[in-house]
Amino acid sequence: MKKYLLAGLLVWMPLTITLWVLYSVLGLMDGLFGSVITAAQAVLPWGPVRDVLEGLRRIPGLGVIVMAVGLLLTGMFATNIFGQWALRQWDRVLSNIPIVKSIYNSVKQVSDTLFSSSGNAFREAVLLQYPRQGSWTIAFVTGKPGGEAAVHLSGDYLSVYVPTTPNPTSGFFLMVPRADVIELKMSVDEALKYVISMGVVAPPMQQTALPENHIHVT
Repeated sequence: MKKYLLAGLLVWMPLTITLWVLYSVLGLMDGLFGSVITAAQAVLPWGPVRDVLEGLRRIPGLGVIVMAVGLLLTGMFATNIFGQWALRQWDRVLSNIPIVKSIYNSVKQVSDTLFSSSGNAFREAVLLQYPRQGSWTIAFVTGKPGGEAAVHLSGDYLSVYVPTTPNPTSGFFLMVPRADVIELKMSVDEALKYVISMGVVAPPMQQTALPENHIHVT
């Protein structure tokens, strides 16, 4: 009986979690779309227009479509010369507002690093002894220390991110000697799956192995 219950759980749990995540995202998008509709009804009080907007609010899933189209149009606008100029002016305005500039600039730097097509937030997966000698974990190389921190570090150091399990969006940022890490042949995606699954979903063994501490970071 226990064997069959576990087998059934392994079948339904991934599907249930996937549906729950999609349902949550759909609810978030519909909520944002509903807020836009409410604001539009306040600005446009004319009766027929309010009725049309209220009808749009009742269409399930329309918020997701509208948000996707909005992101697509925004991306098209941001990639042309005029759009880039307008965004620079917008950044300049927000960067001069107290309190707002601290939050906006910090979020923008992180998002540009993680999601930019030219960014390389996670360059390589490595093995690192953490939190003590003899205990190994998977970390991701994010670059090399810079600024004042680099001045106080003598030798060749790497900046690495150690994710937590099963939620890799939280973790620890470390600056460690290059000699203390071992490069892994697995890709960043495979390493993330390995971390999220708590070691259950192991990537396949690579037939060729690179020498230890062979990290290409400049």
